[in-house]
Amino acid sequence: MNDESGSKNVESLGELKQRREHILQMGGPKAIEERHKKGQMSARERIDYFFDPGTFTEIGLFVKHRTSAFGMDEKEVPAEGVITGFGRVNGRTVVAAAEDFTAMVGSYGEYHGKKFVRAIEFAKEQGWPFIGMNDSGGARLQEGMDCLEAYGWLFKSQILASGIIPQVALLLGPCLGGQAYHPVMQDFLIQARHTGFMGIAGSAFVKTQTGEEISLEELSGYKAHAVKSGQTHIVAEDDKDALDKAKELLSFFPSNNKEKPPRIETKDDPERISPDLNTLVPEEQYRPFDMHEVIKRIVDDGYFFETMGLYARNMITGFARFNGRPVGVIASQPMWAAGSVDIDAADKGARFIRFCDLFNIPLVSLQDCPGYMIGSQQDWKGILRHGAKLLFAWAEATVPLISIVVRKSYAGAHYGMLDKSIGADFVFAWPIARITIVGAETAASVIFAREIKKAENPKEVRAKRINEYRELYENPYCGAERGYIDDVIMPQDTRKMINRALDALENKTVTRPWKKYSNINL
Repeated sequence: MNDESGSKNVESLGELKQRREHILQMGGPKAIEERHKKGQMSARERIDYFFDPGTFTEIGLFVKHRTSAFGMDEKEVPAEGVITGFGRVNGRTVVAAAEDFTAMVGSYGEYHGKKFVRAIEFAKEQGWPFIGMNDSGGARLQEGMDCLEAYGWLFKSQILASGIIPQVALLLGPCLGGQAYHPVMQDFLIQARHTGFMGIAGSAFVKTQTGEEISLEELSGYKAHAVKSGQTHIVAEDDKDALDKAKELLSFFPSNNKEKPPRIETKDDPERISPDLNTLVPEEQYRPFDMHEVIKRIVDDGYFFETMGLYARNMITGFARFNGRPVGVIASQPMWAAGSVDIDAADKGARFIRFCDLFNIPLVSLQDCPGYMIGSQQDWKGILRHGAKLLFAWAEATVPLISIVVRKSYAGAHYGMLDKSIGADFVFAWPIARITIVGAETAASVIFAREIKKAENPKEVRAKRINEYRELYENPYCGAERGYIDDVIMPQDTRKMINRALDALENKTVTRPWKKYSNINL
């Protein structure tokens, strides 16, 4: 190699190093310091914290916008305001896109969108989970139609990847307008309690357009979505907590829909009994108890990762393990609305069931449900339509399905919380279970209404008929006689029976006629 050639190589290497280091500075030390003052990490710090050390490979570092209007020809946006690439998380490969608020407030433009889309499509092609770290001031209005079209690319790429790879969105900063659509379309959304904001429009825009005065926190903060709208699945305390929770969530999932979820070793005996379950639940159906206490006693090491814990609290959803296997748990919560299923609970449960089915995660249902919620408000808002979502979800699921009737299982909720007729592989009932079309009091008031009305002592006749109906139908043995219930078990044996059922269903396969998809009651 001659001196001139060597000199050019050194010059080229020096230019590469300079360009790379310049982009890696993001918005500069001052902008990064502002992040830290607000208790937030920079985009690159989030990437470094999330991935196993030294495993992240960045893609698209040098991507640059092409806009010249409104001074954009002089505007530098390092890495186009979003860091994309892949690496290992607890040893498994994951793809991520982390928006950089220090680079033109992480605004979403044409090439920002192209990088995001490429990351999702690459994840889909490789069969790797995708994590979006959202922190953006919104659409880059200077780009006009190019920006508008880029949102459509992103939405389509997410939708086409849905059901193929798990997608998790982290809401770590503002995410308003068009930016708010793509996190809610992912499988799970984790929102930082103090810094994550999401909405179709910000508070200032809302005031301008509607006259409503409302703070950004009230309009778009965690209470708005984790408690009221049901669009946030998990609330995190800060950036690190959100990233940790994302890692924890991923540990339950397979990398894609062709794999089984990762099983781990456990020292918790799969045949372990829990004698205190025998007396934990009150026999009186009107007395509430916390279903979390049942869950804690039957899952591996008492570990339960709850999702949407602040929304529709009459329904519990989350992930646990049985003998090391990841399992989705869906349960009634008698502490809220007696565990009845209303519109919000139906939506919450159905989406959770469908996610688990998409990614080969077995499901266990724990029932103590008096029925679907009745009344004009529920009827007028569509409880029948929303309630049917649960039926669609269960009937179409092909993963192992196990139902435990803890106490009440009445009317439509009998199917909505999973029974034999809608698709359960195994149904086990506790001795105190009450399973029938309606409660004895209701049945007696309908069947024997005329007799009770004409009786010399209506109260005595009513009590007698209620007791007759209860003894005949309102018990687990009637269903067990017909084969609708596989066994009536001691509560203490619940964990053992679930593990045995999961062993039996390890290689469950279901063949269905071809169709595009069901016309679910959306």
